[in-house]
Amino acid sequence: MAKREEAILQFWKKNKIFQKSLDKNSPKGNYVFYDGPPFATGLIHYGHILGSTAKDAVARYQTMRGYHVPRKWGWDCHGLPIENIVEKDLNIAGHKEIEKIGIDKFVEHARSLVLQYDKEWESGVERIGRWVDFRGGYKTMDNTFIESVWWAFSELNKKGLIYEGVRVLAYCARCETPIANSEIAMDNSYKDIADLSIYVKFELENESGTYLLAWTTTPWTLPGNTAIAVNKNITYVKVRIGNDVLILAKDTLQNVLKEKEYSVVEEIKGSELIGKKYKPVFPYYRNVDLPNKENIWKVWSADFVTTEKGTGIAHEAPAFGEDDMNLAKQYSIPWIIHVDETGRFKPEVTDFSGLKVKPKDTPEDKDAHMRSDIEIIKYLQKTGAYFDKEKIIHSYPHCMRCDTPIIYYALPSWFINIQKVKKNILKRAESMNWVPAHLKEGRFKNIVENAPDWNVSRNRYWASPLPVWKCEKCTEQVFISSLADLKVKTKKSGNKYFVMRHGEAENNAKNIYSSNQKINHLTEKGRTQVLQTIGHLKSKKITKIYCSPFLRTRETAQMVAEKIGFPLEKIIYDDRIRELEFGDFSERPVSDYWDYMKDKIWEFDKKVPGGESFQDGKNRIGNFLYDIDQKNKNECILIISHGIAVEMVPAVIEAADKKRSAEVFHLHMKNKTAELHREHEFSPLPHNANYELDFHRPYIDEIRLVCSCKSEMKRVPEVLDSWLESGSMPFAQNHYPFENRDWQKNNFPAGFVAEYIAQTRTWFYYTHVLSTILFDHAPFDNVVTTGTLLSEDGQKISKSKKNYPDPWIFIDKYGVDALRMYLMTSPLMKGEDANFSEKLVQEISSKIIGRLGNVVSFYELYPAPEQARYEAGSDVKKSGDILDKWILARLNQLVSEVTNGMEAYDMNEASRPIEGFIEDLSVWYLRRSRERIKDGDKEAKQTLYFLLKTVAKIMAPFAPFTADDIWLRLKNKNDAESVHLTQWPKMSKPVFDIFGSSQDKILGSMQKVRNIVSLGLEARQKAGIKVRQPLARLEIKDFNLGKEYVELIKDELNVKEVKQNKNLESEVSLDLNITEELKQEGDYRELVRALQDMRKKIGLTPSDVVALTFETNDMGKELIQKFELDIKKTVLVSEIKFKENTGPAFAEGYSEARDEIKIDDLVFKVKIEK
Repeated sequence: MAKREEAILQFWKKNKIFQKSLDKNSPKGNYVFYDGPPFATGLIHYGHILGSTAKDAVARYQTMRGYHVPRKWGWDCHGLPIENIVEKDLNIAGHKEIEKIGIDKFVEHARSLVLQYDKEWESGVERIGRWVDFRGGYKTMDNTFIESVWWAFSELNKKGLIYEGVRVLAYCARCETPIANSEIAMDNSYKDIADLSIYVKFELENESGTYLLAWTTTPWTLPGNTAIAVNKNITYVKVRIGNDVLILAKDTLQNVLKEKEYSVVEEIKGSELIGKKYKPVFPYYRNVDLPNKENIWKVWSADFVTTEKGTGIAHEAPAFGEDDMNLAKQYSIPWIIHVDETGRFKPEVTDFSGLKVKPKDTPEDKDAHMRSDIEIIKYLQKTGAYFDKEKIIHSYPHCMRCDTPIIYYALPSWFINIQKVKKNILKRAESMNWVPAHLKEGRFKNIVENAPDWNVSRNRYWASPLPVWKCEKCTEQVFISSLADLKVKTKKSGNKYFVMRHGEAENNAKNIYSSNQKINHLTEKGRTQVLQTIGHLKSKKITKIYCSPFLRTRETAQMVAEKIGFPLEKIIYDDRIRELEFGDFSERPVSDYWDYMKDKIWEFDKKVPGGESFQDGKNRIGNFLYDIDQKNKNECILIISHGIAVEMVPAVIEAADKKRSAEVFHLHMKNKTAELHREHEFSPLPHNANYELDFHRPYIDEIRLVCSCKSEMKRVPEVLDSWLESGSMPFAQNHYPFENRDWQKNNFPAGFVAEYIAQTRTWFYYTHVLSTILFDHAPFDNVVTTGTLLSEDGQKISKSKKNYPDPWIFIDKYGVDALRMYLMTSPLMKGEDANFSEKLVQEISSKIIGRLGNVVSFYELYPAPEQARYEAGSDVKKSGDILDKWILARLNQLVSEVTNGMEAYDMNEASRPIEGFIEDLSVWYLRRSRERIKDGDKEAKQTLYFLLKTVAKIMAPFAPFTADDIWLRLKNKNDAESVHLTQWPKMSKPVFDIFGSSQDKILGSMQKVRNIVSLGLEARQKAGIKVRQPLARLEIKDFNLGKEYVELIKDELNVKEVKQNKNLESEVSLDLNITEELKQEGDYRELVRALQDMRKKIGLTPSDVVALTFETNDMGKELIQKFELDIKKTVLVSEIKFKENTGPAFAEGYSEARDEIKIDDLVFKVKIEK
């Protein structure tokens, strides 16, 4: 099948079938779905195949339903996944090392990695049968995409939803950035690990020997302790152990003190402890002047303190816990941040300085994450603050990108205030249909209801920069919403620029290119041209002249200076604005150069041998322009250069990319000698080394704005959460609102989206939040969530464990359609997890793909005449045969079930009925109709033909290769070129008027027939009588079937008569008495079966006519002669001969088969000859 699929794939490519499906008439208009962009840093895996299959199935279905379905591909380019790869490639780690090698080097390496596997992705997506537009796709790193994200962020600010604040956030010390809680939960990044919890004694001030006994699971946070929390409503006790008096909650005594000997001194209320001061267990910050220091190291009341775990007394380190921080803000308690952003103890924590507080375990040290806690405990044991410790196993969050344990850390960050808009977010979510349905009111609603404010800033590099500039002197800040907005607000030099090309020189007159500085004077014509241009310059009030050092430009500049009264000695000659280096083509005809470059003209960085590319020229001009703009203020500057400057200055000012630079180059390349070009307004733009617009760091960081107080404004260093980018995809992919406003208005929201279930709390949530805030509408009408595909033993699929088959080897083995059908019919499409099963894929390959292929192959042996095929669609329901009526009713039922499933976006319900239908088609209909078709029955052939073409359409969304393979084998010359260009089959009327009975009655009656047959076969099996042995009678208890159904029962069970007997104890009863006549007929049937097997064994085709020679006894001969006509017809025999049983059975010589057949006491030696 895999080879057939690849042939179909080539057919699609060669004939542009995908494009034709987009171009075909679409009376229902556009159908839009959103495709969550994958990272391109890895290769396609089963998760992608699952999601792609669901998306492709819906897209193909809706196309066949009459919609135009754009399928734009996208790439998720930013974020930690790529940054971590870059750090590994460059052998660096952390902010300091990144900034040491240069942010530009870091981000350019990231850019180079983004699409390193794009070709593999494209071929992989094509191979799994998915149709998407890779050429017109979007990338989240594109300037247009980032600009739309900036617009969205600015709009959120206008709505009063953006604020900056300090919050305790999940933080990865390895990546040195906050991590969204939703991201941690998305891929189940919690791991069960062993940790140390500790009971610590905090001695009360002025009560020597009396200690507050606190419990913590994070000993490393103790140097940052600034408060103790109790619950005013809890009863506490003072207990004496040795010389110490410990205070803890009464209800925790047994669990905490266990076997220790103690005596209760007194009971006290929690409220009595509030306000007491205690001594810190670490000395590092005792003498540090902290804000609100009067509130440090005191006892406070907090409702979150309970007695379920610990001692009922909580150690508070506000910089490292959300509850702790909230308490500190409530009572103005100071914070101590004793850990730096790399996750190490700061220098002032002298006993542990530089030690990582929660590092990642290593193969050499599987307890690395506990090392700092162990050192803390050792210290406390020495100082006497230690009371006890316990080893605990708990679920702990890890960074989903680098697997480092997360810490909670106080950071200044930017937030979207979700609480202000949560009510409307919930309201708009009501319009979405979810599959499975329980997610709508369950998981998704809970996520929204419990959502915190969205931390949208990250302390990283490769991402959309946060578009906020702050004044260095006052408190003003500016949100930038677009490139145009940036240009307006950027700090400018006030310079005016004019670009003039030199007058005609000797090389111009000869029509040659020259890169030689010292030759080629101006011609007389050139001097005249310069004088004419000077007339336009006099009014410009030129204050500076920059000139190329070439002879022709020097002469031009000197003429200009003399005429406008500009001092010759003040002309600045700059090699950066020299002529393009033409290399081997210098001093040669212009035509030679362009003959060489004609096929490379749009390849902006192509060079002639020994020369420069247009990009080289642009870079020189760019370096020059930005340099002089920075050095000059409010000057009127004339640049006298060559064609390259005239052509490239506009490209530099625009910060054009290569494609646009080539367009600008062509627009200006026919400039005339001595021509003065219009005044250029210059505004510095963020650009990369090729002077292309680039909003990324570090380029955007170089842009300064002007504050209203006239001071300089710098951009804040943070970048935006990549989920803000992903959530902006519905509009940013179209560069809205800067382009495609009408398209966006008419094609939002999307009809459908599908991703795996973890995206419920990430992409689905974030996209819904932004769409609700920006457009007051949910982003999708229908949301399909798939489960997670696990390994065969139920483990998470892992590259390192190699616990899953390579998808491409697997596809080569079974074909991708079998895999697609397996995925669509599995619980995965219900949002449930499922263990991968090669056995089930193999079964689908056999029972659906293979079985259907066999039916098609049978039809091809006995095809309907061409005219009959044309008439099949209209005449098929005229058949009088009950099997034809039944299978058409089943087909109508199938169309109904699949259509209803697809309309409900329940692809599991839509795809599952296909297998049952194909089984009915093959095992019941075709087996029962085989002889009719062989005999040339027109109605049977028309029916089968109509069935197969309709099944091809029904299977097209799920198994596109198989569907088109069938279509191409059966289609007429007037049919669509591909099944994917056809219309979805329509359901017939509920009642088959032509049949004279309802569809349900036909289906019910046939099901009853099959049930009776099943019971009859079971009775035969129990009696040990083969089906080929005829029996006289079958009695049925409940009999309400027409004659045509009775004939089917008779034939299927091989009985001569069917009668009703209401007195039967069981449902059916067989007459097991076998007469001699019945025995002979049974022997005949066994003989025919054996002969047919012999035909297959020697490789005869169904149409090969043979001659038979038998050697048997008189009883055998009598049997053959009695059924001779039937044998000839059934086995396709032209002649039957008998050989006397004398001597060797058969003489040596040619024969296709010589075999012996035994039927009870009968023995037949048979020779088959063509």
